[in-house]
Amino acid sequence: MDPLHTTQSGLPESEATAEARRLLDEWAGKPVRQHPTSYRDDTTPPAFGTTPPVPQPDHRIVPAWAAGIAVASIGVGVGITGIGCGAWLVLQGLASVSLAGVLMVTLPFAGLAMAATAIGGAISKARAAVTKNVYEGPVTYHTEIHNNTTTRGAFFARTRNDIH
Repeated sequence: MDPLHTTQSGLPESEATAEARRLLDEWAGKPVRQHPTSYRDDTTPPAFGTTPPVPQPDHRIVPAWAAGIAVASIGVGVGITGIGCGAWLVLQGLASVSLAGVLMVTLPFAGLAMAATAIGGAISKARAAVTKNVYEGPVTYHTEIHNNTTTRGAFFARTRNDIH
């Protein structure tokens, strides 16, 4: 039997109404509790001596921009530390490098560069046009110089030469 979904109650209608009235009257007979919304202590504090401790709650709220700067500075510090550790590892590795090791590592790159240069030179020579310019006849060279000199000023003189 499901008490929430039943259509018939265990009590007749008149007894159920009387029980409901009794419960409501019992609830209404209890005094209403009033909760104070504020409190003021009118006692004067002592002029000297110890005073009782007063709780002083601290509710600081950090602005969003300050929290953002703090997080960003932590991120930058971690990033720089990572870069520094990586550089230290690379430099430690380079400190233990020998000449033979460097030559063995760079030898394939040097071979590829030499092959690319040779292929590029061959393509360049194959594509170059064959031209042979032969000039026959007299060659004359004619030069005319027209120099115009102007000087301005007395103490701080300025000379200008125009050559045409």
